[in-house]
Amino acid sequence: MVALNKSKAKKEIEYLCTDCGNTTPKWVGKCPFCGAWNTLKEHAVEHLPETVGRSGRGLGGPVHQVVLLKDVATEDTRRLSSANAEFDRVLGGGLAPGSLVLIGGDPGIGKSTLVLSTLATMTAAGVKCLYVSGEESACQVKLRSERLNVSGSDMLLLCETSLEKVIRQAEETKPQVLVIDSIQTMYKPDLPGTPGSASQLRECTLDLMVFAKNSGCITILIGHVTKDGQIAGPRILEHMVDTVVYFEGDRNHQYRLLRTIKNRFGATDEIGVFEMTGHGLESVENPSKVFLQEDAPPAPGSVVCCTMEGSRAMLFECQALVSQTGYAVPQRVAVGIDPKRLTIILALLEKFGGVTVGMSDVFVNIAGGMKVNDGSSDLALAVAVASNLLGIPLRRQAVAIGELGLSGEVRSVSLLEQRLKEARRLGMDEALVPAGGNLPEGVPGIRIVRVRSLSEAISWLMDKK
Repeated sequence: MVALNKSKAKKEIEYLCTDCGNTTPKWVGKCPFCGAWNTLKEHAVEHLPETVGRSGRGLGGPVHQVVLLKDVATEDTRRLSSANAEFDRVLGGGLAPGSLVLIGGDPGIGKSTLVLSTLATMTAAGVKCLYVSGEESACQVKLRSERLNVSGSDMLLLCETSLEKVIRQAEETKPQVLVIDSIQTMYKPDLPGTPGSASQLRECTLDLMVFAKNSGCITILIGHVTKDGQIAGPRILEHMVDTVVYFEGDRNHQYRLLRTIKNRFGATDEIGVFEMTGHGLESVENPSKVFLQEDAPPAPGSVVCCTMEGSRAMLFECQALVSQTGYAVPQRVAVGIDPKRLTIILALLEKFGGVTVGMSDVFVNIAGGMKVNDGSSDLALAVAVASNLLGIPLRRQAVAIGELGLSGEVRSVSLLEQRLKEARRLGMDEALVPAGGNLPEGVPGIRIVRVRSLSEAISWLMDKK
């Protein structure tokens, strides 16, 4: 009889959920962890010997002891500036040492362009950077750098898809910033599956996380997205990294939004605004002017509102179009806001505002391609719909801020004074705001109109006729 060799790896079959990344020993139609249907995929698992850690990582190294929280010495956490004001804002003030950052977005929206130009600027400032390209050859990266006018940079370049070789080169060169473009092209030969599969993505990201934490190297991962705009691969990828940022906007337009979804080192929902030019992405110093058309004459159905994106107050334009329907069921189209929110606003206008839109098509748009999830835009959207239906144009210098309750009341919003100051800075001289809540005494140069209900807001609009 041949004795069993315990040093050999054992292979078993398990089922991995492509949505949440959890595994089950047998296939079921519904994932028991996240509740998604038909997301379990079969894949082989290789159980390594006891002397070898997960994914081949040895169990050696420093042994961590239990310590008191008050005795833990904080390390030097001074952030490293990317020399890009908008990028630093999204990251919470710069790149934190040892952080793992994931950047996602649609193909061609500017992920590689932003990272390449940022690394070139940081290299010129004396920061050692390594750019790993798994999708393009060295010649292609060179051509891209020439278009961005950074071809003379001393930035380190490596074209490789084997993660083991990438980490080995990083350990030898010891860069301060490491960029992987993209994580879906990296693979480990000792794992089953092709590059980009769930098992490869999970283990490659875990190895890079261990490398970043142990070495203090800032690691940036560029990730592909699926058709519904999510990072390709299991959602566990987003749980493993420190910061997740997404590019928003249409790649056929010149403006891009970089939004923070998760940040362990700063606030979430911060946004950075960039303009795509012939020399790459450039920061927009005054984003509010991007979404406002100042030289246009007043038009029915256009109302200015102010939202809070993280710590930044931004003005944008709500546009509404109400027309006679040609269908049995009227259309409700919302671009830039939740369609369900539009349905609620129309119901409130019917019941409390005296505005009948039941048999009309209603189209609502946030100008400039911006997406707004702030409830403070409810009042502006309602006024915009009523303005277009009644044919009453509003001055470009008027702004409406307020959240609507289901009883027709106008509810207070947070940071109202900061919003009004930003509105005044951009030339607004009249503001329609909630009457209740913590109201500022006043903002010099802007006339404040307080309303308690939607009916009062419609009356204010009728006085403009």
